[in-house]
Amino acid sequence: MFIRPCPHTDGPARSRDSLTGWRAALALTTAGTLAAAGCASSSPQPGAGQHGADQHGATPAAHTASFPHTPAGTQASWLFGAEKNPPIPVSELTKHFDSTFLTQVPAAKLSATLAGVSKLQLDSVSNSTQASLAFEVTANGSSKLNVSLVVDSHGLISGLLLKPAGPPPTVPASPASWSGVTQEVRSVAPQVHFLAASVDGGACRPIQAIGANTPAPLGSAFKLYVLDALARAIAAGQVSWNQQLTVTSAVKSLPSGTLQNEPDGTKLSVRQVATDMISISDNTAANMLIALVGRGAVEAAARETGMADPSLDVPFLNTSELFVLKLDDWPKLADRYLSQNAAGRQAMLSRTIDHVSPSTLDAPGWTAPRDIGSLEWFASPTDICHVYASLAALARQPKLAPLAQVLEKNPGDVNLPSGQWQPDWFKGGSEPGVLTLNYLATTRSGHTYLVSEMAANPATAFAQTPATLKLISAARGAFALASR
Repeated sequence: MFIRPCPHTDGPARSRDSLTGWRAALALTTAGTLAAAGCASSSPQPGAGQHGADQHGATPAAHTASFPHTPAGTQASWLFGAEKNPPIPVSELTKHFDSTFLTQVPAAKLSATLAGVSKLQLDSVSNSTQASLAFEVTANGSSKLNVSLVVDSHGLISGLLLKPAGPPPTVPASPASWSGVTQEVRSVAPQVHFLAASVDGGACRPIQAIGANTPAPLGSAFKLYVLDALARAIAAGQVSWNQQLTVTSAVKSLPSGTLQNEPDGTKLSVRQVATDMISISDNTAANMLIALVGRGAVEAAARETGMADPSLDVPFLNTSELFVLKLDDWPKLADRYLSQNAAGRQAMLSRTIDHVSPSTLDAPGWTAPRDIGSLEWFASPTDICHVYASLAALARQPKLAPLAQVLEKNPGDVNLPSGQWQPDWFKGGSEPGVLTLNYLATTRSGHTYLVSEMAANPATAFAQTPATLKLISAARGAFALASR
């Protein structure tokens, strides 16, 4: 569970990556009960940067705490007032929560759950932007809760999370040996793949590996191939960074991300959409870019970057298609799709799957692994090394210089020493039973290294936060050992 409509699943702290996308995340813990509409993330829980707004500091003293005069603060003030006389009428909730949230968490259920939280006292505000707010309250006279609230472009609540207050999870100490690194990676899931490699031009030279040539489910790390296809289109003069794209109902997906909250007709530059796709793992942004360059161009990027078995990703799904296959009439529709050859799958996408709106799907019901070995995006750690090498080569072209900024905006919490390392590149991914973290980093002296970690459990979903923290620890240790 986490504090926003799953912006960046995908990776650690600064962005949450999720392929169980939900737009309305609600976790309310009161009197020993938990009601949740959840989202699996490849991000640990430590505080994350907010998308598209400035952050402000915490209010230091509980007795002076007050909500800011922002759209998010206004909704928090309303919620506080409404909670004084529970239950909140359904008619009132529909005026303050956006429709997609209420599709995921019906107003009657939301009202009943919120009724368990009363006698609220605002203790402190820890993070505030125009669209989001994080604060601590005392509920029912004694329970300390951390609350995170997000509003959409219309000022309606689109994300809400309440959880018991406590210290944030921390990354374990980094292993000091390769055996320690591999042991840490192996502890995360029954199926793991790992590669630490040096990268010199287009060559990836393994330093330490676990099944590094075996394809595994990627989660949202597939977006590296979308970015590579986009970069190739820009290099060829077919697309420009400043070209305007339009948010439409046809491209809107489920979170992670925030663009699905924007009104139809919203215009964004290609550069901004690419930044959102990577930095907060925006699924709608990925759909927009796949539609721009074409599915075939992304499949070509997989081949041209050196993926060992690109047929595993044909047809190359967009995020809405994966959601429909995992959530609509499960498992019958997915079984029909998997029984087809590539041409039959493409026909199903065009005739059936692409006509289902993700907003109608029961995302909170997806809590266990679903066909992660056959219905996903696939690549090996070695393949990921090759696509990073391709992106690094493309980024050296003058017209593609923004690529580096796109990839380093979310560093994935690896926090390499800044005196020794340049800003790293990161993309992660997750869904129930799947977690991947993928980094490329260059030392100040110019030596480049990759660390790719992939974990999967086909039988059961594993706890994302402790698993992610372990993989971050292993990645830090791997970079330190590789660069010696």
